[in-house]
Amino acid sequence: MLIDSHCHLDRLDLKPYGGDFRHFVTATQALGIAHMLCVSISMEKWPAMMELVDGQPNISASVGVHPNEHDCHEPGVAELVEKAGHPQVVAIGETGLDYFRSEGDLQWQHERFRSHIRAAKQIGKPLIIHTRDAREDTLRILREEGADEVGGVLHCFTEDWETARRALDLNFHISFSGIVTFKNAAQIQEAARKVPEDRYLVETDSPYLAPIPHRGKPNYPHHVRHVAQFVADLRAIPLGTVAEQSSRNYWALFGGKPDA
Repeated sequence: MLIDSHCHLDRLDLKPYGGDFRHFVTATQALGIAHMLCVSISMEKWPAMMELVDGQPNISASVGVHPNEHDCHEPGVAELVEKAGHPQVVAIGETGLDYFRSEGDLQWQHERFRSHIRAAKQIGKPLIIHTRDAREDTLRILREEGADEVGGVLHCFTEDWETARRALDLNFHISFSGIVTFKNAAQIQEAARKVPEDRYLVETDSPYLAPIPHRGKPNYPHHVRHVAQFVADLRAIPLGTVAEQSSRNYWALFGGKPDA
């Protein structure tokens, strides 16, 4: 059984499941997915996301605002802490920095990022980090804010091994998405080979970034098997070992126990 450590279930196309979310959950479990972490991108969408996953024992959630969200409600530390008190919320994020899609003075991204880190430290829950074209500032702010106290994960890792090593030193895990299966992903593949066995996760980031052989098509949590198989091949270990290691790492980071 595998865990999809990062997906956006409120954005999935459920037509293949007759538009029925519960049918989707049942079908996904039948395909070997033991648990999913549904990740927040905005406060406006958070209530509907939580209503969707509420009471689902095999789904956890996060609360936070994606760095590319503009003209949106900006939560302070107190609001993030309050929302993170929900029993299904296991993390703060996704948060971080993205210089690829945003331009100009991005101090607002820095301030949002720092607020999320402070909230995570206050409530004692890990961070889900998005970083794109901003590795140095991302690592610097994590260090300055003492994010190593709670740790977390650099999700959908797209950097090199040196960046991964520095993140590991800050008490962060590294999560690999479908991008690791792409032909031009040599530096990500190197990181996937080198990350210690107790510090990596696998994810889909669905409905985005479908792995080969589904690249260019809608992504779903059960496609995490392709990511895990690719990581297993890179590390020259069985798929079952990746499933066991990444699942153990997930529970160690986000808390709780594997579902019976």
